[in-house]
Amino acid sequence: MGDDRRLAAVVALAQGMAAAHSSREAWRAAALGACLALGGSFAALSVWERELGRLRVLVNVGRRAEGEEEFPEDESYPVHQFAEITEFLHERWAGGGEPDAWVETAEGPAAGRPGYVHQRVAALRRRGRGCCVVAPIVLHGRAWGELYVARPVGERVFERPDADFATVLASVVAAGIAQTERLEEVRRLAYTDALTGLANRRAVDSALDEAVERHRREDVVVSLVVCDLNGLKRVNDTHGHAVGDRLLERFGSVLSLCGAMLPGALAARLGGDEFCLLAVGPSADEVVKAAEELCRRAAELELGDGVACGVASTEDPVGPVRSARRLFRLADAAQYRAKAERSAGPVAAGREGPDDPVVRLADEPSREEGGERRRFRGRHSP
Repeated sequence: MGDDRRLAAVVALAQGMAAAHSSREAWRAAALGACLALGGSFAALSVWERELGRLRVLVNVGRRAEGEEEFPEDESYPVHQFAEITEFLHERWAGGGEPDAWVETAEGPAAGRPGYVHQRVAALRRRGRGCCVVAPIVLHGRAWGELYVARPVGERVFERPDADFATVLASVVAAGIAQTERLEEVRRLAYTDALTGLANRRAVDSALDEAVERHRREDVVVSLVVCDLNGLKRVNDTHGHAVGDRLLERFGSVLSLCGAMLPGALAARLGGDEFCLLAVGPSADEVVKAAEELCRRAAELELGDGVACGVASTEDPVGPVRSARRLFRLADAAQYRAKAERSAGPVAAGREGPDDPVVRLADEPSREEGGERRRFRGRHSP
């Protein structure tokens, strides 16, 4: 491959990774780009999971052998079977060298330079591949994983210039992975409450909109638990905000624990002393049961005065729920009643018959026009 074509291949790989919207897309773009650039028939990207002592395959692209999945759930290999990443690279770096790619062939020692480990040679033979080039991916000065590109039996064997080019490609892949990780961290922070580690209001806005849309399309049950942590102001005034923050963190842990009773539930802090649980799928009774457990555990916290908890579910007789705003108004009104009555347990909207006062409170015109006690801080339309 000429210099111009190789430069174009490097640019295409970098652009493919930059356009990715997730780690999976970035991995796939990296493997596909390297496969095309090196004229391979198959490529894989693997990460070295140090704590587990294994190389785990992230993606397989191109002509896959039987049993090879594009995004394998659990394709991994003990790192001692492919020890280059720990031994060979370390030896080179210790001598002042740089991490270079290397070539293996299905012929093994018969091809001249012996294969570094026989397991890789055996894998080539088992999958009908004639040769491969393996390039270490170095991120933040440490071996992160490896890029692997193979050709089938009968095609030209990779040579030293191919390995040198693979080393360049691996450095481009490393830069792309670093960029993807930074972007994902930014996205994670944008949807996470810094103090409690729960989802934040922005995450709830998005998830609740999607959930109500699913309810309208598929009639899936959507339930919302809204709660106020009682006594936070007293704790802040008496013991200081650092202690108040510990109370918020502790309650956040309790909310997460109770949310785990509802598969797929989103536990979130809306801001201040306000929290919520969003459940899509579980029945209204299951959600009320989780809310009861939440109230019980909150009452046992060393600080604070328990929690006021309101529940609203599309499965209960609350009338049509066509918007996220209405579901929140219902849960908010139920929580308001729980707080006013100093209820030890949750109040659920729609469970007091056709003239349920919680539903009437939620649907009062004054609340629609701006008089509601606390608006859902989103962009939901009425």
